[in-house]
Amino acid sequence: MHRFLAALTIAFALVGCRGEPQANAQSLGQAALEALVDSVMPSVASATGLPFRSKPAIGVRSREQVRGYLLAKLDQELPPARLEGITAAYRLLGMIPDTLDVGRLIVDLYTEQVAGFYDPDSSMLYAVQGADRTQLRLILAHELVHALQHQYVALDSMMRSRDNADRLAAAQAVFEGQATLVSMFTLVPDTAALANDAFWDTYRDQIRMAQAGMKVFASAPLVIREGLIFPYVGGADFARWWRNNRPGTQPFGPGIPVSTEQVLHPERMGRGDAPVEVRFTDDTSGVMHDDTVGELEIAILRSTLAGIDEVPTDPPMGWGGDRLRVYRSAEGPALVWYTVWDTPRDAATLTTWIAEPLAKRERAGYRTVVEPIVVSGRSGVRVVIAPGSWAGWGALPRVELR
Repeated sequence: MHRFLAALTIAFALVGCRGEPQANAQSLGQAALEALVDSVMPSVASATGLPFRSKPAIGVRSREQVRGYLLAKLDQELPPARLEGITAAYRLLGMIPDTLDVGRLIVDLYTEQVAGFYDPDSSMLYAVQGADRTQLRLILAHELVHALQHQYVALDSMMRSRDNADRLAAAQAVFEGQATLVSMFTLVPDTAALANDAFWDTYRDQIRMAQAGMKVFASAPLVIREGLIFPYVGGADFARWWRNNRPGTQPFGPGIPVSTEQVLHPERMGRGDAPVEVRFTDDTSGVMHDDTVGELEIAILRSTLAGIDEVPTDPPMGWGGDRLRVYRSAEGPALVWYTVWDTPRDAATLTTWIAEPLAKRERAGYRTVVEPIVVSGRSGVRVVIAPGSWAGWGALPRVELR
């Protein structure tokens, strides 16, 4: 799953710093945009600690052009077969309704919110026509950080991994979190305030209030809403930790987090708590989707099953690794999910969190089993949600740790 989470939004992982449209928006011409970018670049370079190797190409696009771009990206990054598998997993876990058109929702969300974006494919920085000029300065600072990051790392290829959605979500949070923090440093006169936890508490509240005020965003399922917010809010928290604990280095270097657990709890990364790799041992016959879920999305699942909008992430869960598959069958998709935990108690806690709620969810013709298992000597939990007549029940797929 980029998560499952990130896999749904990864087509646009670097598309935009979202902003609420303003009533006093004005059109911005090419010359004015160039001048605005020139005025922001020195501050971005200084706050990031990296010089620009070149000035990014810049352009202005209408909201209609942006929507066309997003549709093309969706087709490229989430072809129908992949989107079908991801959607099936979310539905079986109860994270989205069966009737939701996920692809359309993602495009509608970004069209509603995007005011500027950096496209790593073309190395172009775009401003959306009609964006508020005051807001646009902050957005350009944010997107200029992405352009700068791309001059030092292969941003486009890093953000297109298909093997581990949780690792991808962690990388997205690093890039967006650094861009959020740096854009604040370039535009907030009192930089001392940025070291104050109260400032960031207010920032988190404002982000959520602004997003909740948008019609499309407010109607989206929790997993989609949290997937959109986490890279900016959780990522900024991580960027602050990195700046305080590893000054003079870049968070996207060799020490980049490899899981959302490490982003949420960077002290664990500091002591070498890396996830284990869980892999299915059988062949891929009939597989619609195969990915990693990760700690963040497990927390979102827990909240979804509990019927709450908040997603508590403290204390750490003790997540060690996981792998999920969705199989195609004549009776309907079948989900098999293995998780591995640091201790038997952590595994038992997960079972308590999700076993009863999942078992209470009725799905016509389906059967749900949540049970403790041992994977290569590690405590684990296996979740199976599949049609009662699914042939796979007789020989459930197995996993190993690598």
